[in-house]
Amino acid sequence: MPHGEGGAGCAVLVVGSIALDSVQTPFGSAQEVLGGAAVFSAAAASFFAPVRMVGVVGSDFPREHLERLQQWDIDISGVEAREGDTFRWSGYYEYDMNQAHTVSTRLNVFEDFRPELSDAHRRTPYVFLANIDPELQLTVLEQMERPQLAVCDTMNFWISGKRDELEQVLGRVDLALMNDAEARQFCDTPNLVQAARGILDLGPRAVVLKKGEHGAAMFTREDHFAAPGYPLEAIKDPTGAGDSFAGGMIGYLAYTNDFSDENLRKAIVCGSVLASFDVEDFSLERLARLTPDEIVARYREFRAITDFGEI
Repeated sequence: MPHGEGGAGCAVLVVGSIALDSVQTPFGSAQEVLGGAAVFSAAAASFFAPVRMVGVVGSDFPREHLERLQQWDIDISGVEAREGDTFRWSGYYEYDMNQAHTVSTRLNVFEDFRPELSDAHRRTPYVFLANIDPELQLTVLEQMERPQLAVCDTMNFWISGKRDELEQVLGRVDLALMNDAEARQFCDTPNLVQAARGILDLGPRAVVLKKGEHGAAMFTREDHFAAPGYPLEAIKDPTGAGDSFAGGMIGYLAYTNDFSDENLRKAIVCGSVLASFDVEDFSLERLARLTPDEIVARYREFRAITDFGEI
């Protein structure tokens, strides 16, 4: 199943940002560490399936970071190296760890990023469009050769600034990810059920709403499902939790090659499991120590804490 044992599922293409992060939380800090939406989601997905990553880094990007990704058996042939500085994000968290406070965002080489897919990338059966400009997400979808499953993530910045393009993306993907605040903003309603229905009306088969430490909810036209957050005693850094959730979810779907509603529920719990491990340390440090047995054990704990029997 997980990396190190050669994932047996369908391959996953991950397209998104690769960054150097500087983070301060009430429990410590980290400077210039490996981050970015593509990195967290690719690392999480690699526990279940082969992963191909597409992104861009600058000439200052540490070689050891690329080597770490390769240790996860992530194909980095789609990572372009350009002259200039790598995308950088710095921010901090207070005791409400659901809210990141951005200090600075420097796009650098990522500002002119234009994904160009190889033939192998175009034929990848599962594609995850991490949180990037919807125009770039459309560019990737136009290059793909009929993927079995296309998943997209987004953020409030694109909802406000590129709504038309985002609606086009939502009309072309099978599964859409947003957090609860973004869904309310996108559909202009405080009601998450109504928001999910509004997003489904644009075309996706399923919508997954991320709710931070409170878990996630999945809506289809016929069904809905909610998974709690895992009750952690120690949280060091929530950076990348949403991306780890997305990667764990699509990785499990690719591993099983099953997009039924029942399997979607399992995939959401797998995503929650990966996210719960990610927040236990800075950058990829906890995922680097993660073992298959730990994933299975925490998945079983999720089942136990949500089992309330018959009345």
